[in-house]
Amino acid sequence: MKVTYQTCCGVDVHKSFLVATIVKTTGGIEPSYQKKRFSTFNNSILKFKQWLLDNDCHDVCMESTGKYWVPVFNLLEDEINVVIANPKWVKAVKGNKDDAKDSKWIGDLFRLGLVRGSYVPCKKIRILREYTRYRYKLVSCRSSEKNRYQNALTVCNVALDSVVSDIFGKSSTSIIDYLLEQSGTSINHEEIASKLLRSLKSKEDAVIESIEGYQMTDAQKYRMRLVRAHMDYITAEINDVDKMIENMISSNPDFENAVQFLCTIPGVKRDSAITIISEIGTDMSQFSSSKRLCCWAGLTPGSNESAGKKKSVRITRAGVYLKPALVQCAHAAVKSDKSPYYKKKYDSLVKRRGKKRAIIAIARMILTAIYQMLSTGEQWNPSDLYKIDMPIALVEKQKAKAIKQAKKLLQREGLLPPDEPLAS
Repeated sequence: MKVTYQTCCGVDVHKSFLVATIVKTTGGIEPSYQKKRFSTFNNSILKFKQWLLDNDCHDVCMESTGKYWVPVFNLLEDEINVVIANPKWVKAVKGNKDDAKDSKWIGDLFRLGLVRGSYVPCKKIRILREYTRYRYKLVSCRSSEKNRYQNALTVCNVALDSVVSDIFGKSSTSIIDYLLEQSGTSINHEEIASKLLRSLKSKEDAVIESIEGYQMTDAQKYRMRLVRAHMDYITAEINDVDKMIENMISSNPDFENAVQFLCTIPGVKRDSAITIISEIGTDMSQFSSSKRLCCWAGLTPGSNESAGKKKSVRITRAGVYLKPALVQCAHAAVKSDKSPYYKKKYDSLVKRRGKKRAIIAIARMILTAIYQMLSTGEQWNPSDLYKIDMPIALVEKQKAKAIKQAKKLLQREGLLPPDEPLAS
C-alpha cells in the first residue's frame, strides 16, 4: 500500500497519561518506531510536543477517547496537524492489545492513510458548541421536572391537566398555589372561579370538578414546592445561557450573518440556526460534499449487505445534537403555509415511506440546502421551487401545453381523429 505520511505519530490517550509511537519510513520497507510515555499534565504535553518537533513529526493521530484528547489537541493544534479518529476505525483486535501496541497500531493505520479524521471545528465554534449543548441539557432537565410536577398532581387526584391546555399557565399556576396553601381537602368554588382567566372562565365547572376531592399530604406539598423551585432555577439558568450565546453571536459578524442567512429557510428559526452553526460551523470545506455532511449528521441510511441480502439500513446514531434540531426544523417546515415547498415534498413522501422516514428525508433536504448556502453564499432558492410556488397563470399555461401534447400523441397512435382543417 502507498505510504501517505513518511513520518507520523500514533497516540493512545488516557486520563492520566498517553503513549505515543513515532513511525518513520525511510528507505526500507519496514518502518522504524520510537515509543515514549508522557503524563497528561500541561508541562508533560508540551514536552511531548517538543519531542515530536525534534523528530520532525508534524502529523499526529489519536482516537477520540471521551474528552481526554481535548487538552492534548489544545496544545498541539497551533504547530502540528492533529487527526482525531473515531475509536471504531482504529480499534485493535482483542486479546493482543496494550497501550504501546494500540499507539503503534494507530500509527501504522495513519501512516497508510487508512484513518478517516473526525471534524473538529475552530475554537470559537467549539466554545459556542459548549454553550448550545449545555442549553440543550438544561431544557431537557426542565422538561423532566415538568413531567415530575405533573405526575405529582396526578398522584394527588388532581386532573387539572385534562381540562387546561397548559398546566404551567397563569390560571393553572394560581389554582395549584391555592391547593398547596390549603390545610384540608375542601376548596372554595368562588375563589377557584376568580382565578380563571380568559377562555378558561367558560370551563369553570369542569375545572372545579377536576380538582374537587383531591388528596394531598404535607409531604407531597413540600416535594412539589421543591420541584417548582428547581424549575424556576433552571429557567433562570437558561435565560443566562441565552444571553451569553447572543453576546457571542452578535460580537462575531460571521456568525451573525450565517444565522440570518439560515433563518431564510422555512422552519429554521434563530435558536435552531445558532444550534446548527455551533455544530457544523460556517466553513463547509471541512466536508467534501453535502452527502458527507449528511452522513456525519446521521441522516443517511446505513449500508449493511452480505451474500446479496440487505440487512438493517437504519440511520446511524451520529449527530446527537444536530439531528434533533434538524428534525424539529423539518416538523415546522412541513406545517408552514407561507412557504409550502417542504410541505408538498413531505406529502408526496409520506404516502410511500411513512411519517418518520419522510421527516428524516425533509431534515436531510434542509441540511443539504444549508451546505449549498454556506458554500456558495446564495440565498435559499431550490431549483424546483417554481414547481411548488407556481403562479396560477403559469399553471394554466403548462396545463394547456400538456393537454395539447397528449392530444397529438393520441392522434399519432390513431386513437383520436385528426383535426379538421380550417375553412379558408
